[in-house]
Amino acid sequence: MLEAIQHLDESILWWIAQNIRMDWLNPLVSVYTSLGNAGLGFIAVAVLLFAIRKTRWSGATALTAMALGMVVTNLTIKPLVTRARPWVVMDGFASLVTSSDPNSFPSGHTTAAFAFGVALCLTLPQKWAKAAAIAAAALMGLSRLYVGVHFPTDVVAGMVIGTVCGVLASRLVPWLRGVWERRRAER
Repeated sequence: MLEAIQHLDESILWWIAQNIRMDWLNPLVSVYTSLGNAGLGFIAVAVLLFAIRKTRWSGATALTAMALGMVVTNLTIKPLVTRARPWVVMDGFASLVTSSDPNSFPSGHTTAAFAFGVALCLTLPQKWAKAAAIAAAALMGLSRLYVGVHFPTDVVAGMVIGTVCGVLASRLVPWLRGVWERRRAER
């Protein structure tokens, strides 16, 4: 079963490299995917939202979701699974960017992006902002495949983990906010 999944993962990456990659698009996707390094692009937007009074709790929810995702993905699953990156196991496969993290499963960039996107989708009132957050997350996941640093199953796992973390944070932050406000009222 695992061999069949690995074969399918490799086939999809070869197809993307041979049929989707374009010389003019490669640098654009490489820059976009690098915005997810350590989640920094998403963290920066979440901090900006946190700094604005009107969106403070959305920013807090996104930051909480990404922190949960980082713990689950980078500190727990990746060290346990230790799946090698595509360019390590696929002879002749060239990635457009490299990663200092040797572990591929699950995609931390995709986890952070979906934790961010789902958290904002569940907390921001504007439809355009919700759509933009989810689009940014989806593009991050696709960019990881395009540049060849993750297998499709790595990205799907990151999507699932990020989504769960976004939903959990959207429940946890309002609860914590209620506790905070009750304690402030008691003073």
